[in-house]
Amino acid sequence: MKKRLVLGGLALTVAMLASRSPKAVVAQTATRDILPLQLEEEIPVPGVAGRLDHFTVDAKRKRLFVSALGNNTVEVIDLFAGRVVQSIKGLAQPQGPLYVPGVDKLYVANAEDGKVRVYEGATYALRKSLDFGNDPDNMRYDEASKMVFVGFGQDNGGIAMIDPKTDERVGQVYKTEGHPESFQVEASGGHIFVNVPDAGNVVESIDRASGKVTKWPLKGLRANYAMALNEEDHRLFTVTRKTPMLVVFDSQTGSEVARLRAAGECDDIFFDASRKRIYVIGGEGIISAFQQNDPDHYELVANVPSSVGIRTGYFYIPRDRLYVGVPAKGSEPAQVWTYEAED
Repeated sequence: MKKRLVLGGLALTVAMLASRSPKAVVAQTATRDILPLQLEEEIPVPGVAGRLDHFTVDAKRKRLFVSALGNNTVEVIDLFAGRVVQSIKGLAQPQGPLYVPGVDKLYVANAEDGKVRVYEGATYALRKSLDFGNDPDNMRYDEASKMVFVGFGQDNGGIAMIDPKTDERVGQVYKTEGHPESFQVEASGGHIFVNVPDAGNVVESIDRASGKVTKWPLKGLRANYAMALNEEDHRLFTVTRKTPMLVVFDSQTGSEVARLRAAGECDDIFFDASRKRIYVIGGEGIISAFQQNDPDHYELVANVPSSVGIRTGYFYIPRDRLYVGVPAKGSEPAQVWTYEAED
């Protein structure tokens, strides 16, 4: 049975979280007494220092992989047991991990040495290292083409592909005009959408057939890092840091549909398709939850308290859980917090 939090309990929870994060606040509608995300569990990740970057999941084994960039490890967490079961060592500033179930492999992009390392999904034994030269970062798996897409590079950045059957680089490199941050690959369309703050703080829409790049301006906003896609409604979501804003684009035309103030210092955003909801994870100590009322209209449901420094996470659809990474602070170890999505 899902937990329900009434106003009295809500006040206590906010006070407790705010004691960890002075900036944590709640912005609710007058009628809502249940937050859209409920903190359910705090999983310690002992012995891990520094920045936590992106996550991925092995759904079959119920394993969560956390890139501990500042620790040069990937931490493997058993989601049912709620504990770390293994630490994959020997990495070099791991950024974007990606588990591909069809081949049972874990791919990890490493910023420091420019390599994507490939591991066995069952044993985490290293299979291969692929050289990308400079700063491989986010990765995505495209089910239609059965390819792994890798964002990499700085001045001459781009999106490259790996064939997970052979673990070889294949095909063309889709060029971007700067380092590609978060990107999304259309499942049924023919485009890749990329955040490229180095190219004048724009979203780039890349035609996969021709390689043609179209730039969508952010009109006075800067530092766009996180991105999510609602392909069914043709809506693309990007989040800027200066000013902290959720910007909604029509993914077919590139026209701006909406912009709303969001959590600051965001590095991950997720679209909850079953609820038509958007979760913006912000390092200032809140997670902004937005409701898509229809493809052209959005509203802030709540700013859910988290903790200062939380910027990354993973929305695990089968369990309706949002996992976020909490860096170590003082005597407190690094942690992964589990939030349950509420209707």
